[in-house]
Amino acid sequence: MSDAILTVGNANVFYGDSQILFGMSFSVHKGQVMALLGRNGAGKSTTFKAIAGLAPPRNGAITVSGQQLRGRAPYTIARLGIGYVPEDRQVFPDHTVQDNLMIGAKRGTDRRMQWTLDRIYEVFPLLATMKTRRAGLLSGGEQQLLTIARTLMGNPDVLMLDEPSEGLAPIIVQSIGKLIVTLKELGVTILLAEQNMHFCLGVASHVTIVDRGRAVYHGTIEQLRANQDISQRYLAL
Repeated sequence: MSDAILTVGNANVFYGDSQILFGMSFSVHKGQVMALLGRNGAGKSTTFKAIAGLAPPRNGAITVSGQQLRGRAPYTIARLGIGYVPEDRQVFPDHTVQDNLMIGAKRGTDRRMQWTLDRIYEVFPLLATMKTRRAGLLSGGEQQLLTIARTLMGNPDVLMLDEPSEGLAPIIVQSIGKLIVTLKELGVTILLAEQNMHFCLGVASHVTIVDRGRAVYHGTIEQLRANQDISQRYLAL
């Protein structure tokens, strides 16, 4: 759609001779929380890597705010407004929490700094209490919060969260969910990759289901709730 902030159109991605994504297509609009749902190995993380330039599509189109991303270097894609939080929570372990945040700081595509240290500490009060702590000493959940906050310091147009609930204790998953809802209320556009449907039902506004490298369903969360056949066919374990 013409007013989409992020569009993936007919993208085919290969790892060597093996094709992983087959004509992947979907759009994300400003202020949406779009969940890419699918079983493990469906192609969600590869879709994120394709957008971020880490697994460039062989053909097709990927645009953010009308700018073509396919063929660009990952650092250029970041400057064009894509903020990527990978599933393995990469922090700089020997640097403090505040140093990690400052490493990610840059102006947005509109040259504004909507996300500053003060605003980060307001939205992430736990990080404010440990700003001088080395990031390598944080728990997995705390590192997840830090990587999300550090990416926001880059003032992205689209925040991509790859499996943010993976491997975390239920109480931490609940905290991550509340954070995503807060970000949604603040107008942050989010693309979320998850295999935890119940987690997504509580935070997302829209959903694209991925199965065997293809987008097989698009709709709102309410439409997915009402469609048990789709849930059973593509998401039930």
